[in-house]
Amino acid sequence: MHSRNWIGGEWTTPQEGETAVSNPSDIKEQVGVIHLSGASDVFQAEQAARNAFPGWSRLTGAQRGEILLRMAAALEAERDGLAELASREMGKPIAEMKGEVTRGVNLLKYYAAEGVRAFGNVIPSNESHVLQYTRRVPLGVVGIITPWNFPVAIPIWKLAPALICGNTVVWKPAEFACLTATRIAEIFAKTELPPGVVNLIIGKGSKVGQALLSECRIDAVSFTGSSATGAGVAEICAKRNIKYQTEMGGKNAAVVLGDADLERAVPAIVSGAFRSAGQKCTATSRIIVERSAAPAFREALRKAMSGIRIAHALDPSAYLGPVASASQYETVMSFVDLARKDAETVAECGGGGASIEHDGYYVTPLAVSGVGDGHPLVQEEIFGPVAVVLEAEDVSHAIDLCNKTVYGLSASVFTQNLSSALRFLDEAEAGMVRVNLETAGVEYQAPFGGMKQSSSHTREQGQAALDFYSAVKTCAIKYGG
Repeated sequence: MHSRNWIGGEWTTPQEGETAVSNPSDIKEQVGVIHLSGASDVFQAEQAARNAFPGWSRLTGAQRGEILLRMAAALEAERDGLAELASREMGKPIAEMKGEVTRGVNLLKYYAAEGVRAFGNVIPSNESHVLQYTRRVPLGVVGIITPWNFPVAIPIWKLAPALICGNTVVWKPAEFACLTATRIAEIFAKTELPPGVVNLIIGKGSKVGQALLSECRIDAVSFTGSSATGAGVAEICAKRNIKYQTEMGGKNAAVVLGDADLERAVPAIVSGAFRSAGQKCTATSRIIVERSAAPAFREALRKAMSGIRIAHALDPSAYLGPVASASQYETVMSFVDLARKDAETVAECGGGGASIEHDGYYVTPLAVSGVGDGHPLVQEEIFGPVAVVLEAEDVSHAIDLCNKTVYGLSASVFTQNLSSALRFLDEAEAGMVRVNLETAGVEYQAPFGGMKQSSSHTREQGQAALDFYSAVKTCAIKYGG
């Protein structure tokens, strides 16, 4: 497959270079070729979105909702093929990837329904015979910059609310998700989405992303990616007074208290830490265990991890596949090497002897302990299947350790004590806090986002996304009297 740009409803192949895409599950297989864009392509996409904005924004919410429903139906019809392409491109196991496409379908349906819901409030006036109310209005042209780890769900949870609010979009996907992005655009092109409402630009962030942020006449930016890049996005947008939203890193903690039900806690923690090869911003990276529960927890963790199956992403029985790319493999393995050097192994997949049948970017899941709470393994985002176990004296110490990070995306506690659970929900410094559930994931109808250095000050998904992709206009009418 070859990537293409979709601008103003037309397909073009950019000419600023190309890159072959290998399957991370089996690097001998070439999945396709990415064709890279230049700044001129970005300006063309911005103009196409600008031209499409008046017509799209003037449609009723119900009319836009009908188009989103058609997009959902088209995506659902292509679920299996799209999931297979995405798994081959970035290595997520096929069962998870099919679930991700289904999530995209549900997101489109959810936001389609917003087209017929209230989008303002009537506000009492101090004057007589004055009708005063608010209404939500679109921002204009929105730039969205999406990552490779959720190549279907994250673009759609940005696109769908942006579109239902009446905006038009310029979409730049991550390099390791460009083939999947092209296929999504091909699917949407079969619907009645008007030309220029969604425009896809394939290219490197250093060229295409920079032009979009710094030079295009856009009205908002939604970004998901690394903390360093997100900080740069925020700086540029703040200087230009462009509305922005950044979702970045996490160093999420799962806290296991002494009264936890380990039969529930251990599978949830293993899933949170190692599904998708740990490549989730909400993945469990720190496991904080109350000392009284530590011996039993370690034994249960060893048993659970010994049965993990690492396999080709298209193997339906794969618990996890490879990491997404050679560069990601090198980064994660640098942390594995550090863990082997500085830490004590608590548990690993199959005792470290997992058999992989293909030549790919596979990293054996690993849990370690024996390092201080300031160690890089505890403080830096790894974004791979490596977790660190820390011991806590009591619930107060456990919460302190949970909060001892610059990040604040997700955190969970495992306990059967209601007081401890409610205290954790109150005191954990994270945007998403959970009891007896894994850190990874949040339902599509709920707000997604973090505190501290994990996010800017808005939320994605749910009703909160509508606030970001719109502006509030206050209206007043004097009548009679």
